[in-house]
Amino acid sequence: MFKKLFGKKQDIVKTIELQAFVSGNIVPIENVPDPVFSNKLMGDGIAILPDEGRFVAPVDGEIIQVFPTKHAIGIKALNGAELLIHIGLETVSMNGEGFTSHVKEGEKVKSGDTLITVDLEKVEENAKSVVSPIIIMDPENMESITKPILSGKVLAGKEIILQATAK
Repeated sequence: MFKKLFGKKQDIVKTIELQAFVSGNIVPIENVPDPVFSNKLMGDGIAILPDEGRFVAPVDGEIIQVFPTKHAIGIKALNGAELLIHIGLETVSMNGEGFTSHVKEGEKVKSGDTLITVDLEKVEENAKSVVSPIIIMDPENMESITKPILSGKVLAGKEIILQATAK
């Protein structure tokens, strides 16, 4: 009886499903107007043209980095995948103006938790684009990365936009 209660191995998560991290329209990573992202130099992913300024955790995991300018955030998913959400393009020059972080490094998050809120109008006025990619920064550690939605509108925390299976 005790073996049944205490002898179980903890299940290791191998496949994660990333929910939309903001509401808006899907943009294939190859169409992001920045060659660092469109040429997948940082990794593979997908982008969203947001229609609101609330960015949420796409998966359960741990915050591994909140950039000082709050324009980007790193998350380590339960399967070990390292994710980067980059809010807008060339937004680092805004020095955090218009960005409010709701999490800090080392914090555990659940899918749907608010990470950062953004004044989208301010970003539209001061940055190259509001298109916001999410990147799997370590695709070499993934067996597969699939994109079930390639176009159309998505709601934050409601649709699966990426699936990643660790090796």
